[in-house]
Amino acid sequence: MKKTLTVFILILVFLIIYFLQANFFTWFTIAGIMPNLFVVLALFVSLFAGIKVGLPFAVISGLFLDIVLGKNIGISAIMLGIIAIIGGYLDKNFSKESKLTIILMVAVSTAIYEIGCYLLRIVEFSINIEPLEYTIKLLIEVFYNVILTIILYPLIQKWGYRIENIFKGNQILTRYF
Repeated sequence: MKKTLTVFILILVFLIIYFLQANFFTWFTIAGIMPNLFVVLALFVSLFAGIKVGLPFAVISGLFLDIVLGKNIGISAIMLGIIAIIGGYLDKNFSKESKLTIILMVAVSTAIYEIGCYLLRIVEFSINIEPLEYTIKLLIEVFYNVILTIILYPLIQKWGYRIENIFKGNQILTRYF
């Protein structure tokens, strides 16, 4: 029952982030660039709930985004799935206690997501490569995601450990003993 309620809450958080992205952050852009909180959400779900929950959540979220936003179906799903896999790997190898570690995870995940999407669009559409313009966009988006992660870190950590307790339970200590 707790897992079902938690998944429902995660879906609700996804919808809240979607409406924030679609409405609120369009007013607060930096050089026309908005943050991508879906990357942060996919990373944190896989970090705290595990890859078994994070990967399906990320892929379904990506498909929803591709369908609703009218982009090419599959690119966001693939890249959010990769972010979830990375989050599962980082969960096993790094501590979630350090704010600096979380910030680095968000920065690297955002960069991987954007570079992957860019490369997939190049392959799919054979678009012209403009590395300078794209690098500036990438740096601004990474900066924006990091700033929002710093602001939201106490909330993310509080709910993250609750989610981790529900999905992982006492399995956390077994890898240390």
